[in-house]
Amino acid sequence: MAGEGVPAVTFQGVCRHFGEVRAVDEVSFSIADGEFFSMLGPSGSGKTTCLRLIAGFERPDRGHIQVHGVNVEGVPPFDRDVNTVFQDYALFPHMSVGENVEYGLMIRKVPRAERRKRAEEMLGLVKLDGLYARRPGQLSGGQRQRVALARALINRPRVLLLDEPLGALDLKLREAMQAELKTIQRQVGITFVYVTHDQGEALSMSDRLAVFNHGRIEQIGAPAEVYDHPATQFVAGFVGQTNLLEGYLAQRLGGFPASYAVRPERIRILPAEAEVPPGFASIDGRVSAVTYLGANSRVEVEVDEGGRLQVVEQNVEGGMAMEGRAPGTAVRLVIERRHIQAVSESR
Repeated sequence: MAGEGVPAVTFQGVCRHFGEVRAVDEVSFSIADGEFFSMLGPSGSGKTTCLRLIAGFERPDRGHIQVHGVNVEGVPPFDRDVNTVFQDYALFPHMSVGENVEYGLMIRKVPRAERRKRAEEMLGLVKLDGLYARRPGQLSGGQRQRVALARALINRPRVLLLDEPLGALDLKLREAMQAELKTIQRQVGITFVYVTHDQGEALSMSDRLAVFNHGRIEQIGAPAEVYDHPATQFVAGFVGQTNLLEGYLAQRLGGFPASYAVRPERIRILPAEAEVPPGFASIDGRVSAVTYLGANSRVEVEVDEGGRLQVVEQNVEGGMAMEGRAPGTAVRLVIERRHIQAVSESR
């Protein structure tokens, strides 16, 4: 659990510009000690620049950055109590796995016996017992990622920075490593600051996440809060799938002229003319397309009064059993009103 007291990392009005590009534009946030905090956004949104500012690889043009209450402007990377895991692992191919893990301790002139002992402990933590003598080239991508993690943790940093460390792995291994990373973070109890463009990673691992767009933060919150209550149109569209309602359709379902977001899995399909349950809004239309996706299916409905809505339904019956979902079928869509979320324009 994240600790209380002095935050692990604090940004206060931080800016970093590259010529005319505002990579980080008046960004302020705090990360609690012991928190798993993710910075999520598309390429060029500013998340990696923020990570590099924490690490000391970049300097802010304006604003202040603190690590555990200490201003770090002007402090070189090697004197900050942080360490970084990169996507490409950056392992030394001529060294053994154990020597790679020990490298930071060797630079600090820790005695060899102590280095070996701590390296074995770290390899055990990342489930690589017995691989001390192997070379990185003899390991799988997932194993090399764990070696890089062990090497970063062996110096016992108070903050660990992770720059899309799972990006080179295949889908199943990436999903398995998400669970393992969260478990390791809980075991070591240090702050993890994780950069990703993958909303699934951010939702599954984070205590909180910040959604970046054009150098600014659109929203910060717990995964369920950001997903269920997106603050802006960008967040609604970037974090998961959504139906963005505007114009007549928005007023018809939301009740007021505004922009609204509705998650596709929150919409129920009923037969045409079915009774509308209390607390639900409804709209009629016809199925225009059905896409089978295995665990679920996506149903596209053309609304009678204009517009289109996407609905995601679980395939609880299996196969292609989609009774009443054939293209052209008249249907009634119902949505619990609490799931119709008003959203502002992106900031």
